[in-house]
Order: sequence, then structure tokens, then C-alpha cells
Amino acid sequence: MTSTEPSSYLEITPSIASFESSSVVYLILIILLLIVSALMSGSESAYFSLKPADLEELKKENTNKSRLILKLLSSPKDLLATILIVNNFVNVGVILLSTIVIGEIFPFEHYSPLVKFLIEVVGITFFLLLLGEVAPKIFANNNQKKVVNLMAVPLNSLSKTPPFSWARWLLVNSSFFIQKMGKRHSVVNSDELEQALALTKDESTSDDDHKILEGIVKFGKTEASEIMTPRVEVEAIDKNMALDEVLHDIMEAGYSRMPVYENQPDNVVGILYIKDLLAHSESLSFDWFQVVRKPFFVPENKKINHLLQDFRKMKMHMAIVVDEYGGASGVVTLEDVLEEIVGDITDEFDENEVIFSKLDDNTYIFEGRTSINDFCKVLELNYNAFDDDRGEAETLGGLLTEKAGRILKNNEYVILNDFKFIVESSDKRRVKTIKLVRLNA
Repeated sequence: MTSTEPSSYLEITPSIASFESSSVVYLILIILLLIVSALMSGSESAYFSLKPADLEELKKENTNKSRLILKLLSSPKDLLATILIVNNFVNVGVILLSTIVIGEIFPFEHYSPLVKFLIEVVGITFFLLLLGEVAPKIFANNNQKKVVNLMAVPLNSLSKTPPFSWARWLLVNSSFFIQKMGKRHSVVNSDELEQALALTKDESTSDDDHKILEGIVKFGKTEASEIMTPRVEVEAIDKNMALDEVLHDIMEAGYSRMPVYENQPDNVVGILYIKDLLAHSESLSFDWFQVVRKPFFVPENKKINHLLQDFRKMKMHMAIVVDEYGGASGVVTLEDVLEEIVGDITDEFDENEVIFSKLDDNTYIFEGRTSINDFCKVLELNYNAFDDDRGEAETLGGLLTEKAGRILKNNEYVILNDFKFIVESSDKRRVKTIKLVRLNA
């Protein structure tokens, strides 16, 4: 027994030494490859999350390093291909070496296949994702400039070094060919955009921001007739008026541009820019019609996105909306168009409050041109309270006309939703004032 023990010991010792030395080498290689994988993953996150302001800052620096970074970013497909190729080569190496090391440490012939699967697949994948993907990308997002500057030279060298340069060229061209073969045109209509916008609304999005997005989506569907100021509410000037009368009307209206008509209000013949009269305001004998500019006419169904482009090209701020017979039905301005996106734009001449009179708790007097939304706001009603009756009407006067089928005369009334709307004043063109009586109060 004494003579066999040393012999057995001498046989085992070389295999242990061999095992330990090979495992140490493999572990060192795995650590180095994980570092490379982390650098590649961090580079991907850092380079492709740079903002336009960061790029402008790099251009201003104008150093060798900043120029190299901008050069890499000028070919984003090549840069991404280089990062992905190196990262995948490294990850494969990590998996192969890890499998060898784990096989030397754990004799799997003594364990079930499930244990082998958990260690070799789940364990290696977890550490590779944690150390080679997740942690580096989190660090890179918080330290973009450091990572970008650190990896500029290595990435530039790798992109030019075979076999990475060959693999990069093959990958970029193959992906381009596949993209071209499988390319299809996807058309998203405005209704789908509206649905997507409704689904993405959450508490973190302010109402104002959401309204702007909705305005942009609906912008191309809105017609000029929907946002115009109706002709009966437009302050216009008669071509045959004297200069002193024109100046008086200008002071009363407070507008910078006013339509000019001949014989009747729907026959607009020009637009008077008030600034054009400033040099002649003291000369009452001056023929003011000489400075009247040619009007810009648009049909009622003109889409306001096209109208905005026309305003920009022609450098105009006002258009006359005409009906199918050529008569002026209203006026639309650049401000009206922009308000469809950003909401109401108020200036020092705009009234902030709805003008109405409250006779008692159940009786009010409103102007006929008061918008239905403002009316609902005053009486604390839902904005859709009159949707079933309003049709295309936007004002109280329009609501009564829509419901009655004609312009109501004085003292005629309409009952809607427990409210009695009595016409106080009207003419042949519109309802001017309305008395509201709340029923069943």
C-alpha cells in the first residue's frame, strides 16, 4: 500500500496543473472579450444617441478627434455594421470559451441535462447580456462624449482592418439588396394617425401639446370655409366712401387690413392695407382707392395646408373666400390658419371674455355670433350638448338658423335641450341678439 500511493499521486498532479493553467488562460481571454463586447455595445448606444446640438459642438471643436467622430457618423450604416460584426465575433468567442471552462469545472456526466442547460445556456447568456450589453449601454447613455471620444480611433481602425472591413462591406451591401427587394410603400392616412394619437395620449402629455398634435393631423382635412370669418361679420369698406369716412371706419374697426367692396358686400374688389394710407392721411383730397391692392380669392373647399403654402409664396396674410357663384362668403387670414395648429392667438384688440348679459339665474342675452363652445362654457354645459342639432353651425345664430331652416325673425323662438332661444334682434342676413331662457329650472 505504501508503495502505490506515491505512484497514484504522481499521476494525478500533472492533470490538475494542466487544468488550472488552461482555465486561467481561458478566463483571461473571456474577460478581455467581455471588455471588447462592452466597448462595442457602449459605442453603439453613444454614437447613435448623439443629438444635433452635440454634432454642432463637435463641428465647432474642429479637432482631429472631433473630425474623426463626424467622419464615422457620416456613414452610419458602415459604422453600425462594424460595431455589430465585431460584437458578434466577440460574443461567439465568449460563448465557446465559457463552454470549455465550465466543462472543465463541472463534470456534467454526474449531472442531469437540465443542470447543463441552465449553466451553459441560461448562465452564459445572462452574464453576456448583463456585462456585455445592458451595463455598458447604461454607462454610455450617461457618458456619451467620453465613450465617443474613447472609441473613435479603435472603430476607425477596425473599419479598415481585414477581415472586418470585408465583412462590413458584405453586410452593408447585402442588407441594401434585401431592403430593395422587400421594399413596399406604406401609406398611412390621417384617420389612422388620429387613432394612433388617441392611443398614445397619457398623463405625461399636456393638453396643449396634444391639441397641437391633433391640429397637425387634421390640418390637411380642414377647408377654408370652416375657419373663415363669415361675410356678415367682416368689417369692409365701400369703394365710393370718402377718405374721412374710410379713416373713421378704420379707427372703429382696429384692423390692419380691410376688404373693399363695390355696390354690395359680396363683390370684393380689393384689400386696403392701412399702412398704405399713413402717408396720405392728412390729404382729404387723396384718392385712397389708388393704394388698394389686388385681392386674393380662394374657393370655399380650399384645404388650409395648401392655403398656407399660397400665403407663403405670395407673401399675403388675407384671402377672400368665394362661393360657387363667385360671391364673397367670408375672409380667411394667416392667423386663422395658424390657430388651427397652435390654438387661439390673442392680441391687444381681442376680447378675452364672452360678451353676454345675465338678467336672472335663468335668463341671459347673447350675441348671435357667440360661438357655441363659448356659450356652453358660460352655462357650464358639455361642448357636445348641441351636436345633434348644430350641423355645420359654429355660432348661436347659426344654430338657430340650422334648426329652423331659415333666419328667424324678432320674437320667434326655438327650444333645444331645455333651453328656449328667443330672437331679440335679426335682419335679412343674420340673427343679431338672442334671449336664452332656461326651462324646468
